[in-house]
Parts: sequence; C-alpha cells; structure tokens
Amino acid sequence: MSFLPEVFSMNSEVIAGELVIGGCKSSALAKEFGTPLFVIDEADFKSRIQGWKSALEKNFGEHAGEVYYASKSFISIEVAKWIAQGGIGIDVCTGGELAVALAANFPPAKIEVHGNNKSESEIARAIEVGVGKIVIDSMQEIERVNRLAKVAGKVQPVLLRITPGVDAHTHEAISTAHEDVKFGFSIASGIAWKAICEVQSTSNLSLEGLHCHIGSQIFENEGFILATTRLIELSAKFRDEFNQELSELDLGGGYGIAYVAGERTFDPDKVMAALAKLVTSECERHLLKVPRISIEPGRAIAGPTTTTLYEVGTTKDVELDNAAQRRYIAVDGGMSENIRPGLYGAKYWTILANRSSTANQINSRVVGKHCESGDIIIREIDLPSDIAPGDLLAVPATGSYGRSMASNYNHMLKPAVIAVADGRARVILRRESEADLLALDVQEAPRTIK
Repeated sequence: MSFLPEVFSMNSEVIAGELVIGGCKSSALAKEFGTPLFVIDEADFKSRIQGWKSALEKNFGEHAGEVYYASKSFISIEVAKWIAQGGIGIDVCTGGELAVALAANFPPAKIEVHGNNKSESEIARAIEVGVGKIVIDSMQEIERVNRLAKVAGKVQPVLLRITPGVDAHTHEAISTAHEDVKFGFSIASGIAWKAICEVQSTSNLSLEGLHCHIGSQIFENEGFILATTRLIELSAKFRDEFNQELSELDLGGGYGIAYVAGERTFDPDKVMAALAKLVTSECERHLLKVPRISIEPGRAIAGPTTTTLYEVGTTKDVELDNAAQRRYIAVDGGMSENIRPGLYGAKYWTILANRSSTANQINSRVVGKHCESGDIIIREIDLPSDIAPGDLLAVPATGSYGRSMASNYNHMLKPAVIAVADGRARVILRRESEADLLALDVQEAPRTIK
C-alpha cells in the first residue's frame, strides 16, 4: 500500500503519515463531518473544467463547440454553479437533473437534455425554460418533442443520438454504441437515416447535428475514431440529400481515469489533438466544412477530484483454501455509497489515511457493513496488518457515480459531500438524517379507486 499521486486529486498529499486533501487533514475532516464522507478537491475540479475547455478550444479553434459536463457523474447546486462559472455547458438526462441546474441559475441555452425515455412533462419543461439542445433518442420522441414545441410556439434545436455500431472496450453495462443497446438510432439498420428524414419533415424541430456516445471508462482511441468516422459519413449523406450541412457533431465523453496503480487518466489536450486531426481529415475527404465539435466529459472532470473517507469498524481473518489468510476490513459504508464494484466489478485503491504504519502488509479485503456478501469495496489489496477499529481508510477517484448512484439500502444514510480548498472545508450536500428517511412514510386512510 502506498500513496499514488496519479489516482488521488491534484491537491492531495501525505504529510507526517496522514492524508491531507486541499490543506485539510483526514482525521480533522472525519472528526468534523463524520464518515463515510465524500471530499471534493474544489480547485482540482475547477482546474479540470478549464483543462477540457481549453483543450477543445485550442485544438478546434473556431470550430470548438460546447463542453457539456455530464451531470449524471455527480451534480449538486454548488457543483452546477462551478460548471457555470467555468464557462461550459451541462448535460442533464432527467427532470431532477434539470431542476438542479435551474436551481443554480444555470443558463438554459447552455443546457443539453439527454435520456432514452424522456417523459412529456420533462420535454415540456425543457422547451419551456429554453434549453439549448434536446438530444432525441427514439422515433416516438421525434413526434413528442415536435408536438410539445408546437404547443409552446417554439422551434426546438435538436441533435439525434446515433448508434454507430462500435464495440467500446469497457464493461458491457457502460458500453453504449454497439447495436444491441437501448440508446440511439442505428446506422447499420437504416433507422438513423429514417430518423433524420423524419425530423427534417417536422415544422417545430431544427436538426442541428448528430450525437454519439460510445461508452464510459475507455482508454483506447479506436472506438472514438470509428464512431467519428461513421458520423461524418452520415453527415455527408445528409449534405448530399438535403443540400445543406449539419452545424454540430457532439462526440460524447467516456474518457477513462485512473483508479488503481498502472492506470493513467486521459490527457485532455492529447485526446482533443487526435480528435481534431481525425475530424479535419475526414471532413476534407467528404468535402464537408468542419462542424462545431462538442464533447461531454463527466467522469473525466469529477472522478479524480473526490476521495471517500471511511472509518474502520471491525477486522477479522479468514482461512483460504490454499491455507493462506485474508484479512477482512469492514468500514462504515459500502455498496450504498459505492455500488460500482458490485455492479461493474470496478477496482479501487485505498490507503491508511490517519497515520503511517511500518507493520507488515497483509492480503486484505475492504468490505462494507451491508447485509450482503457481495458488499465489497476492494476485493484484494495489501494493507498494513495493524489496521484496527477507529483507523481511517481513504478511497480515491470516487467523484463519479459514488454519491450519484448512492442508495438507502439497509436504510443507510447517504453521506455528506464537502468541498475543501486552502485548508478550509464546507458542506455542499449535507448528510442525510433518520428524519429524512422517515419523512416519506405516511399514514393514510384507504381510498376507493375507480
């Protein structure tokens, strides 16, 4: 076990054996705010916003579109304000995510609305507030958005989500651009072209361009290259048929980040440079103008900025079949605030956060407190043999999908989220209370339903 700068946030360091994040000691944070605790390195988060924005603008110049922060990775009112202050857009995929953005006074024109099954009320609300783009995901949605835009007396700018038939090398559950998937319009089946023609026949939709997202936590460029190539081919077909060119291509996100030793977070400038070279050459090949290029990083911004602090509650040793031993280290959280190991087999790193140790390393498994044998945070890692109840463990790179996918399983309370910077800390999402859990329970007399 060792401190790995590449998986911790930018302003994390070990001082006198203790993990310090944004100038705040882990032990002091745990004492003040309790555990489990999500700790966001605020300066790192804001730096990553600018990193992706600058990379897009540097490499695409006048053709740079919008960086849309994928709010599904993690969103709160305060984070939405950081996004707005950073000058980038935001991508929402439910009415709840839209409500958070609007509560933060986020500029509606810089909001992009996603989702494979948007309700009519969600669509109507998006049109009403004037969102910049709605990404259409099905044939039925073409009719819905057009009809609701007509009711509102507006022409709604839209993108079509395209399925380019790309098998991204990632977990099946987060691969989103192959044929057998719930998202988008398939190029291979001809549905994508049918959708394009259908939108062009409407009176209250303006087709601005095409969208594609091939998956999440991707480390190789092959999938991005193939998807981009196919989208540009489809754009050329659109030009030939309708004698006009689409103004935008949204190439999604999915850029991988480091979770464990040996992994490296994608460098925004390198990614955008390679993408710009590809887009330029493909547009030249098809005699197209280079459209505005937009992207949707979420995990790549939020993921590396956050560390989860846990307190150790119990430890026990078990005998394995090969006569070896494993130390089980149980912490005060688990699958309710980090479901990814159980859901995707995701791997994480951890270190002893509150002190240094010279004890021998022992084969360990970090588990939660839920009534599930699959409640495992880290399946196998070498940790100091003297870790004991009361010690703190820090799990880095939990900014994406930790708090966002958190649940109340076993009626656990969702952890607080705090932002740290320059030795100061503040709560941006408070810890749930038992009163919050009980507030939804009602005592209601039976009613006759006809």
